[in-house]
Amino acid sequence: MGLSRATVSATVAQLMDQAWVDERAATGFAGRGRPPTRLALTQQAGIAVGVDLGRTHARVVLAHLGHEVLAERAVELDETWQPSAALEAVEELLDQVVAEAGVDRASIVGIGLGLPSPVDTTGHATSLTIPPEWVQQDPARALAERLGVPVVVDNDANLGALAEARWGAGRRFTNLIYVKAATGIGAGLVLDGRVFRGSSGSAGEIGHFTVDEDGLVCRCGSRGCLEVRVGGHALVAQVAHSGKGISTVAALVAAAQAGDPACTRVLGDAGETLGVALAAVLNIVNPDRVIIGGELGTAGELVLSSLRERLSRHALASAVRSTSVVQGQLGERAEALGAVLLVLTEAERFVAP
Repeated sequence: MGLSRATVSATVAQLMDQAWVDERAATGFAGRGRPPTRLALTQQAGIAVGVDLGRTHARVVLAHLGHEVLAERAVELDETWQPSAALEAVEELLDQVVAEAGVDRASIVGIGLGLPSPVDTTGHATSLTIPPEWVQQDPARALAERLGVPVVVDNDANLGALAEARWGAGRRFTNLIYVKAATGIGAGLVLDGRVFRGSSGSAGEIGHFTVDEDGLVCRCGSRGCLEVRVGGHALVAQVAHSGKGISTVAALVAAAQAGDPACTRVLGDAGETLGVALAAVLNIVNPDRVIIGGELGTAGELVLSSLRERLSRHALASAVRSTSVVQGQLGERAEALGAVLLVLTEAERFVAP
């Protein structure tokens, strides 16, 4: 920043006097001399809120600007939710986390909103896979006007990638792919340390990569998309005839982990299909790490082992050697935590109420 040591010290002292910054114990210092002083923003500096509005859930995380989570709540939603009902659920969750953390809503500096849809450069949702009332609409403005707080919106997989890169399995990696495999399939790309969204915001939409030209018609209008093969509904449908009463991906994964052979086979096949699609991405992007998140990511090696095998068969050997494929570390919280980071890093994209 080109500031002198004296200027930095004086500024930090002023921020500490105003309780915006406090000192933290230094960790991991192995050099000579006096250990460096670690500083962090406090709750006094303001509050950031992350919202993950998925196809079947809403999750709200409240954190202060020092990256410490203060409260978190989630609720299930009907998959056919309408925007007004979803916004009402978000506001109810926000009231709950604000009360739990003992903060004032006026201290919120911004809200990050994640949606299961591509989001273009103007903040408009562009996918027909979300309620049509929001296609080409401005969800950030709708939420900002309802809550009276600035809002910034992004695709949920981008936010998962952002969170895993900062706090999870992507730490220390410059180039990574985060795959959110749940009801839908999407990917977030972090290239040279920054989220890559493409020219229109649709980068990473691997769920609509064709893996079977003669397959079922996808809701996007194409045939045999990856989502039709390994999306949540498709996986559950494959064991519907078994009479085991499995109606969710979570139940499918639990049964496979308990040794059920049919569920184990379904997850292994899903890993193979996902690996075929990701092989093309590996050849193009050549990432350091591939992170599998979402509900399918909780299956761990039941999916990852077959995924790696297909990558080794279909991607360039050099790309496979330089890439590690791992399970996400942040689980179902990844997208909401990424939304918090969006508030902290991309305030210039805020939509004011």
